[in-house]
Amino acid sequence: MLNQITSKDGTTIGFWHSGHGQPILFVHGATYDHTTAWRFVVPELERRFAVYAMDRRGRGASGDSPAYELQREAEDVAAVVEAIGEPVNLLGHSYGALCSIEAALLTPNLRRLILYEGVPLSGADYYPPGMIERLEALLETGDVEGMLITMMREVIQRPPEEIKFLRSQREDWAARLRNAPTVSREMREEQGYVFVPERFGTMRTPTLLLVGGDSPPGELENAQGVSDALSDAQLVVMPGQRHTAMITSPEDFISEIVQFLES
Repeated sequence: MLNQITSKDGTTIGFWHSGHGQPILFVHGATYDHTTAWRFVVPELERRFAVYAMDRRGRGASGDSPAYELQREAEDVAAVVEAIGEPVNLLGHSYGALCSIEAALLTPNLRRLILYEGVPLSGADYYPPGMIERLEALLETGDVEGMLITMMREVIQRPPEEIKFLRSQREDWAARLRNAPTVSREMREEQGYVFVPERFGTMRTPTLLLVGGDSPPGELENAQGVSDALSDAQLVVMPGQRHTAMITSPEDFISEIVQFLES
């Protein structure tokens, strides 16, 4: 069922609800929307939880605004949490994880927090020089697919076989192409982000940090740094997985989520 709320800056944010039980809100990463990120895990999880999945601003059922900042996205997530009306389990993936940890500072209505990669300690220093400008140039020439593949290959460092698999998911890939124009603005915000432990010193929300065992080493280093800064956090490495376990190994992804939320 589609619901819509108005975020702090007046932007309309759409989110869907299915299932019954403890509420869990999913916040997708770059290039995704609510349909593509979670389609392999929602049918199982909605048997146990009240599942909420939002479209981040700039895609799907959500609106947008001319001025873009990470803080606006955090306010969007917090607004959906507040609209649910009871303590919420919040799960963010990739850039959605960064939006989610910032949202955790804006609402007291969180039960537990799950972050699947995506929170840098000191900006996205792994970006090759000039990468954002290269991606924007590809978009300007209309080569949206080339832009998306370049980002996956050179920024997220996905292996060719994973990119091939993602392209084979035709409906998902088409949605990614539609959402690609939002990527560079998120990369700019991520590049300038610095995780300041003191900002999270009073945060008591139990937190799970997930990292793929085959992800680039920087993901584990970032997650460890975030875990060390939080008062109640655990870090779990998923063997053999990379950045998209909810798609490439949904059973493993679901197992980690359920174990954390029902422990």
